[in-house]
Amino acid sequence: MANELALKYGCNPNQKPSRIFMKDGAELPITVLCGRPGYINFLDAFNSWQLVKELKEATGLPAAASFKHVSPAGAAVGLPLSDVLRKIYFVDDAELSPLACAYARARGADRMSSYGDFIALSDCCDAETAKLIAREVSDGVIAPDYSDEALEILKSKRKGNYNVIKIDPNYKPAPIEHKDVFGITFEQGRNELAINEELLANVITENKEIPSDAKRDLIISLIALKYTQSNSVCYVKDGQAIGIGAGQQSRIHCTRLAGNKADIWWLRQHEKVLNLPFKEGIRRADRDNAIDVYISDDYEDVIGDDVWAETFTEQPAPLTREEKRAWLNKLTGVALGSDAFFPFGDNIERAHRSGVCYIAQPGGSIRDDHVIDTCNKYNIAMAFTGIRLFHH
Repeated sequence: MANELALKYGCNPNQKPSRIFMKDGAELPITVLCGRPGYINFLDAFNSWQLVKELKEATGLPAAASFKHVSPAGAAVGLPLSDVLRKIYFVDDAELSPLACAYARARGADRMSSYGDFIALSDCCDAETAKLIAREVSDGVIAPDYSDEALEILKSKRKGNYNVIKIDPNYKPAPIEHKDVFGITFEQGRNELAINEELLANVITENKEIPSDAKRDLIISLIALKYTQSNSVCYVKDGQAIGIGAGQQSRIHCTRLAGNKADIWWLRQHEKVLNLPFKEGIRRADRDNAIDVYISDDYEDVIGDDVWAETFTEQPAPLTREEKRAWLNKLTGVALGSDAFFPFGDNIERAHRSGVCYIAQPGGSIRDDHVIDTCNKYNIAMAFTGIRLFHH
């Protein structure tokens, strides 16, 4: 390890010089085992590492995150995958360790957004996880360690230039952090708030039943939000984020964006989508793009385009608006976290359409009564955490 590491450039190629370093002269808590990570790579790596470390501490399960532009595209814990999830995540041919399950869930929930991601793993990267990473398009990975076999697999990716970072899991940053903006230094205490079930004790709706699995999912959503650019909302089901809305100026736009992603995740499990007649040899990314268009309302407008003749053995019949709504009505048991209070009940209306049954949010809006009434209308259980999770 060293005190500093020179980087090729900053956020953009014209921003030079660039480096990461420790101001107090201590050694950096990371070792680059392969590749040459850049400025944005390290921003993603350090944010995502904190997220998976906290997920592991909160749930006791191995965790993984898929980051793009300093926000998670996906985050999950290592629960087993159903046959349907194995298929839509393209891992039905793979051996899956618990950590590999976590990565498959984190990478697979929003495959469009995860394309070219940076990966974080809470545990030592095993060969099963490395094999999944090796066949996806990504920029790099950070983990506390790597098995010998896993490291050899990862070092062979990108002709030996794949970014592999090892981080000291015992590293603890100083309690005060700094950030320079426009030549001016900002200082604040680190957000060391522990996110656990105690934050879910204040259930203020008529329905006060939040089962243990839903509490786990609410905790996952809140930890994910702690490291998502604000404003942000996160939908979680069965141990994985299925829709994250990040960096929106309006809360309802966060809820809509994340809800639309959750809807797409669920629609990908529809029988028509599972049985799309793809030609042999179609790349994963091309399948993802085709599925995204097929699910969208634009599909009927592009039927007959040459690209579809190159993708499918025959033109698939559309998934109609009525079929979509009927399938979406089957989605239920979704947990939703918000990094700040919901100002109006329209957020709850939108969340309900994507199967949300449990909500955790800070509370404190002058319209809390309206938000609570809307939850009661749909028998949604909502906890006021009393804490805000802005991240900038």
